[in-house]
Amino acid sequence: MTINAILLARADAKCELCGAQQPLTAYPVPHSASQDDDHSAALCDTCRGQLEQPQTTVVNHWRCLGDSMWSQVPAVQVLAWRQLKSLVGQGEVWAQDLLDMMYMEEETKAWAEAGSASEDDDSVPTVDSNGAVLAEGDSVTLIKDLEVKGGGFTAKRGTLVKGIRLTNNPLHIEGKVNGVQIVLVAAYLKKA
Repeated sequence: MTINAILLARADAKCELCGAQQPLTAYPVPHSASQDDDHSAALCDTCRGQLEQPQTTVVNHWRCLGDSMWSQVPAVQVLAWRQLKSLVGQGEVWAQDLLDMMYMEEETKAWAEAGSASEDDDSVPTVDSNGAVLAEGDSVTLIKDLEVKGGGFTAKRGTLVKGIRLTNNPLHIEGKVNGVQIVLVAAYLKKA
């Protein structure tokens, strides 16, 4: 059996991402160990085109991932995870909700993340007031007093914030001040 025949049988002649009953082709998942049927998915032209040319993404088309992310096929799970991650980067809250619910085996998650690492390299890094690149888990110091809205206190200049978390926005970080988790503007911080 050819790879196309194996994939068509596995997919029941439907796109493994959106379920469309259109002509399907084998799509080798990027950053895979090999290009066999275990590392490929049967996709319609619409899904394949948008995966290969992300600038043509039609967000509503990808709402189908709410179903396909539960596939038992690791290659389909990887594609769904990567596309949801891309949509989260575009500000789609519903995609983050789906990602939060998604479960993958450790090996499959590592495969999915291997493909997203190269995409993350193009992102703008989070930098402090001196231009130093901040990373997850770093400690920072406030360089000015900041009123914490809704917290009822002012975070004083010189306060050390340990174990920061990066956000999707490179201008902000998350950290705990006085036991309260808050979002801080990176321009008002310096790396400790």
